[in-house]
Amino acid sequence: MVAQPVHPAPIVVASNRGPVSYRRQDDGTLIAGRGGGGLVSGLSAIGTDAGAVWVCAALGEGDREAARAAGRRLDPADTGGHRVRMLDIPAGTFAAAYNGIANSVLWFVHHLLYQTPLEPTFDADFRTQWAAYEAYNTAFADALAEEAAPGAAVLVQDYHLTLVPGLLRERRPDLRIGHFSHTPWAPPDYFRMLPDDVAGQVLRGVLGGDRAAFLTHRWAEAFAACCAEELGAEVLRDGDGRATAVRFEGRTTLLGVHGLGADADFLRRRAHEPDVAERMAALRAQIGPGRRAIVRVDRTELSKNIVRGLLAYRRLLEDRPQWRGNVVHIAFAYPSRQDLAVYRDYTATVERVAREINSAFGTEGWEPVVLHVKDDFARSLAAYRLADVALVNPVRDGMNLVAKEVPVVSDHGCALVLSREAGAAAELAEDALVVNPYDVEATARALHEALLMDPAERAERTKRLAAAATALPPARWFVDQLRALGG
Repeated sequence: MVAQPVHPAPIVVASNRGPVSYRRQDDGTLIAGRGGGGLVSGLSAIGTDAGAVWVCAALGEGDREAARAAGRRLDPADTGGHRVRMLDIPAGTFAAAYNGIANSVLWFVHHLLYQTPLEPTFDADFRTQWAAYEAYNTAFADALAEEAAPGAAVLVQDYHLTLVPGLLRERRPDLRIGHFSHTPWAPPDYFRMLPDDVAGQVLRGVLGGDRAAFLTHRWAEAFAACCAEELGAEVLRDGDGRATAVRFEGRTTLLGVHGLGADADFLRRRAHEPDVAERMAALRAQIGPGRRAIVRVDRTELSKNIVRGLLAYRRLLEDRPQWRGNVVHIAFAYPSRQDLAVYRDYTATVERVAREINSAFGTEGWEPVVLHVKDDFARSLAAYRLADVALVNPVRDGMNLVAKEVPVVSDHGCALVLSREAGAAAELAEDALVVNPYDVEATARALHEALLMDPAERAERTKRLAAAATALPPARWFVDQLRALGG
């Protein structure tokens, strides 16, 4: 790898996952794979000549080897020209911080996922993991303090790094620091499930920034309410009563809302490449001629509510026999966090329920549920294009980009059945069929209504959904945050 000249950066981004990952090939060499997603698109928007640096964590052994070999910065040939510092955090510390706290505690709190008669239990093991989370956040704060030029803008991303703004403020009070939450924020009654000192640390950490930003006003309001109730902070509001800032211990942290949208240009271009056309042909064959398609595309993440979606589809077939043989549920449930037992069990339940539906209703020429568990982005885009109905029913979701992506690439218009607990409902509810994600009966009725929707109405709704879905594409989403910090 080629060493880079090290210069302080006027813009620094921090996130758990970076724009590149490494794996060792059979011949022993390390190979870099480029990452995707909104952050990569956003950083690309400011250009490689802006001098920005991205600080991320090594996620696996290949990453750790690359980070050790590179020294302070990765080879820009691996990163699309971006300046990237990958932190070689000890594997045990990373696992405890990432799986033990970020994904098994903070994620569960913000998505309201605990079975409270049995969990959580904050015991000595939790305290050990929390110490690892503190160490992981401290490693980021130290690196950011080194990388940032005087007065630089620092954008810290997500629930993995809630302590970083406060830690960085202690080290570099000259910096302009923003934190963005990609998840929902728990309401105070649920947030206070955390041990008092831990809840305080999380809130104080985020309040160390000049801005705390969220995907919707609902999540911003929940954060402000937690600050008021847990810390006794003062919440400032505008003339419409919306929370605009939190004042605490002599500092004011502004609140911002940036509803990340779909990248229309990329999606439409990618959705018409040859590999997508091949997968469309295969999906058409699985659906069969003349049949409608209900499509869902999700990770097997507990909050995505895949099992209740399948139960609603089963109820549709039970209550509305006219759809038997005339509709197929294309369900893409891509395994997520399989190193955690609860996620492995959930994936197994998804597969079991799909089998049960096929066993109960399937015929020689009709498979009611076509379940795919191997991640395939081209196949997902093919399904988006073919869908008559898209089912997006999370129990809670910061935004949910699938709800925004389907209307953008739909070939002939797609009815959207959307959970009211998805952040995307704040922008898309008017033209979607909005459901309570826990109500299987109501979701089944919404699927029936969606299947019966007049094609012309469906097409018009899809146009309006696509316009709303692309109002804040990733590049502008990123730049808006930067400008709000004065960057």
